[in-house]
Amino acid sequence: MFKLITTGYFYADGGAMFGAVPKTTWNRSYPVNERNLCVLAMHAGIVGTNDGRIIIIDPGVGQDQLKDTPAIFYQFYNTADIRDALTQAGIRPEDITDVIFTHLHFDHCGAAIHKNANSALEPVFPNAVHWVSRAQYENERNPHPLEAESFLPKNTEILEKAGLLRLVESTIEPYESLRIQLYDGHTSGQVVAYIKDESSTIVFPGDVIPLASHIVQERISAYDLYPTLSYNGKTEILEKAASKEQILVFYHDAYTPCAIIKKVRSSFKIKKKVDL
Repeated sequence: MFKLITTGYFYADGGAMFGAVPKTTWNRSYPVNERNLCVLAMHAGIVGTNDGRIIIIDPGVGQDQLKDTPAIFYQFYNTADIRDALTQAGIRPEDITDVIFTHLHFDHCGAAIHKNANSALEPVFPNAVHWVSRAQYENERNPHPLEAESFLPKNTEILEKAGLLRLVESTIEPYESLRIQLYDGHTSGQVVAYIKDESSTIVFPGDVIPLASHIVQERISAYDLYPTLSYNGKTEILEKAASKEQILVFYHDAYTPCAIIKKVRSSFKIKKKVDL
């Protein structure tokens, strides 16, 4: 089972999303409004594997995070409770075995925590191992000022106290169906998740490649702390994805959530869009 659940939308500045690249080279591939704002999505991945795992990749911002300062700035709208979408798929939160955070920015991981009936924060997926890199965990604890407002450390503190947090030191394959690979660039120790079955591999690169438009290597977000590392990591992911016809999931793309890409000389293009 492969399924994407769109957990909401928000706005981000077009210049911030594409960095130093002039608007005239990217605005035909990703629209902006009159205020130069892009609509960004949050696509959570739900995967049922042949070895019995039910995995969520980047569950989203979470409705209980929306009153926090960073969320207010980005004007989130049409947010959905991921538990409702799971219920429609016949899955209980207790059935989830693994949650993978590509990184700990609040728009990717906040939905793993919610307020219970007593208004206390607790894990949404009480039986799941929550995977994140140690580098990202430590970065959240001592963030650079440019990144500090992207984190809400209370989320990981709650998961850690519950014994649900698993820190990844380097690239690993904890199950036959799952490969967790680490890339710096957007932030320290970002996870890229590879989900495999007999016929295909689905790649969740998080904010290493947030939009389909970012398969153009030079389009590096201004949110990326280490642009040259972003470029190198993105190129490695794209080379592999094109050669093996892997399915790429673009977490923030409101128009092209998934695609198979191809290499044309030294650049990459969309070969076909994929529905999950």
